[in-house]
Amino acid sequence: MPCTVSMTVNGKAVSREVEERTLLVTFLRDQLGLTGTHVGCDTSQCGACVVHIDGRSVKSCTMLAAQADGAAVTTIEGLAAADGTLHPMQAAFREHHGLQCGFCTPGMVMSAVDLVTANPSLSEHDVREGLEGNICRCTGYHNIVKAVMAGAEAMQGGTMKAAAE
Repeated sequence: MPCTVSMTVNGKAVSREVEERTLLVTFLRDQLGLTGTHVGCDTSQCGACVVHIDGRSVKSCTMLAAQADGAAVTTIEGLAAADGTLHPMQAAFREHHGLQCGFCTPGMVMSAVDLVTANPSLSEHDVREGLEGNICRCTGYHNIVKAVMAGAEAMQGGTMKAAAE
C-alpha cells in the first residue's frame, strides 16, 4: 500500500509516494537519484549504506523510508559545502588514501563524522572500534584509520599534517 513520505534530504524538502516497504536506501537511490549511498550486503553488516538521520548515523538498508518521515537526512552528497568544498573528513580520506576502491567510502565517511561528533578526542583504538560496523572489502583499514584521525583533527580546526606523520 503506498504512503507519502516527506523529509529534508541534504537541506532540501522532498515528498514522494512510496510503497510502505520501501527501504530508505532504495528511496534515496531510486527516487531521489542520490547514488552515493551504496547497498552492499542488504543485511546491515557492511555499512556501505550509512546516512545521517537528524545528525546520527543510520544504516539505511534496514530502515524504511516511512520511518524517516519528517526527519533531516544527510547523504554523502550533502556532506560537502554548497560550493563543492569537501567536508574535512572527505578531504582527509582523499589526502590519506583512505578511499581504496571507493565502494565503502561513503559509509565510512558518514560513520566517521558521527564518530568524531560524538567523541572529538578519539584514539586509534576508538576509531577501529567505532568503524566495526563498516567493512572495507579491500582491507585497507590502516589508511582509513589514518584518514579518520586526520579528519577528526581537521574537524576540530587543526590541520591534517599531524595524522599524516
